Amino acid sequence: MLQFNLLPDVKIEYVKAKRMQRMVVGTAVVATVATVTITLLLFLVVYGVQKKHMSDLNKDIAKYSGQLKSTPDLDKILTIQNQMAALGPLHDQKIVTSRIFQLIQQTTPVSVSISDYETDFAANTIQISGSASALSRVNTYTDSLKFATFKTADGASVKPFSSVVLSAFGRGDDATSYTITLSFDPIIFSSSSSFDLVVPKQITTNSVTNQPSQIFNSNNSTDGTVRIDN
Repeated sequence: MLQFNLLPDVKIEYVKAKRMQRMVVGTAVVATVATVTITLLLFLVVYGVQKKHMSDLNKDIAKYSGQLKSTPDLDKILTIQNQMAALGPLHDQKIVTSRIFQLIQQTTPVSVSISDYETDFAANTIQISGSASALSRVNTYTDSLKFATFKTADGASVKPFSSVVLSAFGRGDDATSYTITLSFDPIIFSSSSSFDLVVPKQITTNSVTNQPSQIFNSNNSTDGTVRIDN
């Protein structure tokens, strides 16, 4: 069977162009429909599903807020929880007042008694009053406080006392009364550091006439030489 193409070349090109046009238009229509569909879906998600989800969340918030508000003594419970959270920092900041007795034992020489030991933790000052067998003992006590050192947690050595002054003294027939005032570094009473006070065995100042090694006992905590008279 023989077929003859009787269409001219121009007609053939026209037919191909129309066919290409229909394909392009069809593709454009499909892309447009897909774009519109996707846009509609996004619109439904944003203004439909998401809005409903937000509404549900708000209802849940209102629901659980109401349950919390209906809890008996809620304010007291929250207050207790806040106070418990603050216990740790407060414990670290507390003042270890029991170290005063260690301080007295390590710095008070023999033949020196204390009648009043006033500590002001707000002003970081100490005032000590008492009596001694001789004025030289009082001077030794003053110098012991001046030259004492304190080891911090990182191993550094600091001066725990400053402005140590023998502010008053009086001589009697049997004893010498005294009053010593000083300022102290709060670190010696801090719970964050251990109490590591070092009192030198030898003090060379003009106020000391004897070697402290002849005055201090090697175990001040048990020799009974530190006396506090009320």
